[in-house]
Amino acid sequence: MQELITIIKITKRKKIGFAAALCILLIGGILYSLADRYLIEHVEVTVAAPQTPSVSTSSDEAQAVPEQVEQDDWNYKSEDTRIQIKKVETGTGSDMITYYVADVQLEEPALLQAAFAKNAFGRNITEDTSTIAAENNAIFAINGDYYGFRNDGVIIRNGTLYRDEPARDALALLSDGTMKSYNEEQLSSSELLAEGVTNTYSFGPVLVKEGAVADDFDKVVIDTNFGNRSIQGSNPRTGVGMIAPNHYVFVVVDGRKANYSKGMTLAEFADVFVGLGATEAYNLDGGGSSTMYFMGRVVNNPLGKQQERGVSDILYISE
Repeated sequence: MQELITIIKITKRKKIGFAAALCILLIGGILYSLADRYLIEHVEVTVAAPQTPSVSTSSDEAQAVPEQVEQDDWNYKSEDTRIQIKKVETGTGSDMITYYVADVQLEEPALLQAAFAKNAFGRNITEDTSTIAAENNAIFAINGDYYGFRNDGVIIRNGTLYRDEPARDALALLSDGTMKSYNEEQLSSSELLAEGVTNTYSFGPVLVKEGAVADDFDKVVIDTNFGNRSIQGSNPRTGVGMIAPNHYVFVVVDGRKANYSKGMTLAEFADVFVGLGATEAYNLDGGGSSTMYFMGRVVNNPLGKQQERGVSDILYISE
């Protein structure tokens, strides 16, 4: 009898051990799957660093004195690039909002470019906005759409198609210095490229279309990825608008910091662009990603902590 009891105890221990091992394997598998999806880098394409676009000149111009540049902490002016940045504060106390507006006018549309973190396209490849900007000799930069956080969207950067998985309303920048919103499921990537689209951004929503606030933002959903925070309510935000061809406004809103900036709702954000005279405007990745870079420094205060969050891409201007 004692031997039987001993055998039963050993059998129970084995079953418990097997169950524990199985649980560990399952938990490990789940953790690895999450890490693989959201943390581990997956490089799909290595990209050459974008080159500063050249402007054609005559031989006499080539021998002329180099162009004069006027610049300070908030302004930059050369023959082909004009950037003016303003800090705006509204409200007081818990209702205070702080945001930054960059008014940008370019002579050459090609001066507005895109860059990937680590010069690589893929998932979970990130660097701070300021790092990507410095690596590309940017004068000015904002974070992009964080394409690497999702698997869908139509991603064209600097004239090259990297992903073709239509999913939502997106933004297209064109070689004539204009921008427009479009539905990815209604306009093919080949049509976009034929039209002269140089860059697309797949985030949203569309904020302004033909000079008016685009939509009712109450039920906007960008994606349902694990860990993706709702974009409703007051949040830090990044957006780009066009006043006229080659005349853009970039807006970065700080948020989630009491008595400094609570952030903006999408409706408030859209109203800012309308007030600036934008005929088109589009919402890019926000929250901890929202960053504006100018002349070697981060202009805004990400999340009120002076600490950037790594992103997968930027939109930038170089001389």
